[in-house]
Amino acid sequence: MARAAGVSRSTVSRVINEEPYVSAKARDAVHQAILDLGYSPNQAARTLAGNRANAIALVVSEQGSRVLSDPFFAGVLRGVHAELSGRRVQLVLMMTQQDDEQDIVGYLAGGHVDGVLMVSLHGQDPLPLKLADAGVPIVVGGRPLVGDGIQYVDSDNFNGALEAARYLVATGRRRIATIAGPKDMAVGMDRLNGWRRGMAEAGQPSDLVAHSTVFTPDGGAAAMEDLLSREPELDAVFVAADIMAMGALRVLHAQNRRIPRDVAVVGFDDLMIASTALPPLTTVRQDVEQLGRTMTWCLLGQLDGEEGLPPSLLLPTSLVIRASA
Repeated sequence: MARAAGVSRSTVSRVINEEPYVSAKARDAVHQAILDLGYSPNQAARTLAGNRANAIALVVSEQGSRVLSDPFFAGVLRGVHAELSGRRVQLVLMMTQQDDEQDIVGYLAGGHVDGVLMVSLHGQDPLPLKLADAGVPIVVGGRPLVGDGIQYVDSDNFNGALEAARYLVATGRRRIATIAGPKDMAVGMDRLNGWRRGMAEAGQPSDLVAHSTVFTPDGGAAAMEDLLSREPELDAVFVAADIMAMGALRVLHAQNRRIPRDVAVVGFDDLMIASTALPPLTTVRQDVEQLGRTMTWCLLGQLDGEEGLPPSLLLPTSLVIRASA
């Protein structure tokens, strides 16, 4: 709040407690910050005093229906829950859309939670910066495209995709496509760039790219149909998420493409659905639960005032070879 008002914490405290020796300009700035951030005076005073709400929020920038059906978010949630085990800290799950952003900021900055975990950021989402400006501790899952100085935890998406591309080249594939994630998410960009790097190393073209706007089976299916219409002779596809790979496999089966003889398929995530796919999916493993645990560890460290916390952490990935490639 002090940052939002452009004054010191002591000035904010004097204004809230109606003490003298505060300029009218500073007093107005603090009152405006309280209104903008959705604080009540009691909540603001409690925050300044360092009292805890004993709750943190997990904010997902997606529609609720997708969050509840996507195994990636379930894995993150399991990790967060595991890290909070034994602590008297409640977890608040929130889904946010652009039209309710101001209400979300007001609630999160209003003293209801001590800090925020945020995943699935899109584009220039201003929410992390708004929360940081309001003095709310925050850790983001995945590299944010904006917001220097905001702590984040991510998986090594670039090198994971590079390893997948190198594997497909090493198995003799010569027309390798990719189904990339959303263009407005760092995870989609990093995995696409890793695949492109692998194609460049092998002297292979990197023109067979189809983007899905969402990480869903239907998004993967539509992208697979697009790729096959453009290049019927493609013999491999790297899919930037296991859940999209499920849709790609569906299309390949429908068009009587034998997997992996005709088309090899590699996914990313190593969710449970990968091992139960037909055929079982070769994929790049990221430890989704560890992602949730590490994010939570970082946030709790902020709340406990630990020094020397890393500004970002990159978790390793590894290739898991199964029958699809």
